[in-house]
Amino acid sequence: MSRAPFGRRQFITTGAAAAALLLSGRAFAQSSDPTDLSIAEASRLIRAGALSPVDLVGAYVERISRLDGRLNSFITLTEERAVASARELETELANGHWRGPLHGIPIALKDNIDTAGVRTTAASAVFADRIPDQDAEVVTRLTEAGAIILGKLNMHEFAYGATSAVTHFGPVRNPWDLDRIPGGSSGGSGAAVAARLCAGALGTDTGGSIRIPAAHCGIVGLKPTYGLASIRGIIPLSVSLDHVGPMCRTVADSALMLQALAGYDPRDIASVRATVPDYSSALQRRTSALRVGVPRTFFYEDVDPQILDAIERALRVLRDLTLSMREVDLPARPQARPVFVEAYAYHADHLVEKRDLYAASTLERIMQGADVAATAYAEVLYQLTLGRKAIAAVFEEVDVLVTPTLAQLPVSIDVAQESPLEVTQTLIRNPAPFNFYAIPTISIPCGFSREGLPIGLQISGRALGEVEVLAVAHAYEQATDWHERMPPLA
Repeated sequence: MSRAPFGRRQFITTGAAAAALLLSGRAFAQSSDPTDLSIAEASRLIRAGALSPVDLVGAYVERISRLDGRLNSFITLTEERAVASARELETELANGHWRGPLHGIPIALKDNIDTAGVRTTAASAVFADRIPDQDAEVVTRLTEAGAIILGKLNMHEFAYGATSAVTHFGPVRNPWDLDRIPGGSSGGSGAAVAARLCAGALGTDTGGSIRIPAAHCGIVGLKPTYGLASIRGIIPLSVSLDHVGPMCRTVADSALMLQALAGYDPRDIASVRATVPDYSSALQRRTSALRVGVPRTFFYEDVDPQILDAIERALRVLRDLTLSMREVDLPARPQARPVFVEAYAYHADHLVEKRDLYAASTLERIMQGADVAATAYAEVLYQLTLGRKAIAAVFEEVDVLVTPTLAQLPVSIDVAQESPLEVTQTLIRNPAPFNFYAIPTISIPCGFSREGLPIGLQISGRALGEVEVLAVAHAYEQATDWHERMPPLA
C-alpha cells in the first residue's frame, strides 16, 4: 500500500513540535526522512506526538521498495501487519498509553526467529513454506514493548556460515559495496540496519553471527551474556552456543532493545535468572574507573594491517576514556565445537526426506556431526564449562576486553560462494571464542579501509557485565563519529 510522504500530515501543534525537535537532540527539521532517526530519536518524537508510527512505517516501506532490490536483505515484508500495528499503537498513544521507548518503532527479524502466521524459513528450501504457530519469546517481548515487526530478514542458510552468500533466496549484498558480502549469518539484519531499511533488527549469534555483519556493515551488534535473552522459538544451530541480540545504529539503541529482550524465561533451557538493570542508565556511567584488557595473543595476529591501524587508533581513544590499559592472556580457546553434534541432532530427521534441499556447503557442515561419539560430545561440554569458569578469573584484573572484531575486510560474494567454508572459518576466528566464554560482547564501528569498507571494534565483559560493555562502547562512540557514516545508497 502507498503512504503519503512524511511531513505531509500535521501531527501536533507548532509549539509541541518545536519542543519535540529539541528533545530529539539534532536538527530533525533539516531532514524530511524519518528513517534518518535513531531508535532513541524517533522514540522521543513519537512520544511527543511529533512523529506518527504509521508514517514512520510508511517511510521505511518506501525505502525498502526503493533500495532492497539491490541488497536482498528482506525475505518477507509484513507491510499490512506493520501498518495495522502502527495504527493501534498510534491510537494507544493518543489515549495516553505509552508502552516505552520502543513504542511505534519498526524492527525487523532474522528469518530463523519464529513469527506466528508469518513464514520463518532460515533462508533454506527445507523450510521455504514453514509457518510457525507461535512467536518466539523475544518477538513477544518486543511487541509487548511496542515494537512493530516490519518483516523477516535474509541470512546464511540455517545460520551455518558467516557470509550470507549461501541462502535459498539469493545472497545478501553489503550496502557499502554491493559486490561484497555483508557477513553472516545475520547478514540481512546487518545490511538492513546499515541501509536504514529498519530502525533496528534482531540477529542470532553462535560463533559471531551478530558481530560479523555488524563489523562488515558499519553498525552496532550486541551478543548478550548466554541465557540473558531467550532463544526459545528460534531455529537452533547449537543450543550450547546460540545467542540472540540487537543490531542497531548506535549503542544507545542497543541498550533500548536489550532492555526489552533481557529477562528470565522459564520455558527456555538456556535462560538464566538474573537481575536486569537499566541498560540506558549504564550509558551515563563514568568509564574513568574501568580497566581495559588487550589480549594481543591470537586476536591481534594475522589481522589485515588496515584493521590493525584502526584498532590501534581506537585503543588510544579508549586509553584516555578509562582508568588503565594492560595486555592480558585469555584461557585456551576450546578447539572442539558442540555445534557439530547439536546441529546434526536438530537436522537428522529433516535429512531423511529433504536432504537434497540443503545447500551443498550447509549439508557438508551438518554431516560433520553425524559420527561424533557420545564420549567426545561429553568431553566438548566439559571443556566448554571449564572455559567459562576460567574466563571469569581474567575479569578480576580488568573490566572489559578489547580486540578487533574481525581479522579481514569483507570479501566478494563470488569468493564467498566459491569457498564458503574457508571464508567462514576466517571470519569466526575472533568472535567465536566469546560464544564459548558465554560473555557479553559488542561490535561497534571504529574506522574505514582505504576502499571505504567499515571496520569493527569488539568489546567484551564479564558474564552479565552488559553495563560495563555498553558504558565503554558508548563512551568510545561519543568520542568518535564513525557511527554517523551512511552507505552510499540513493
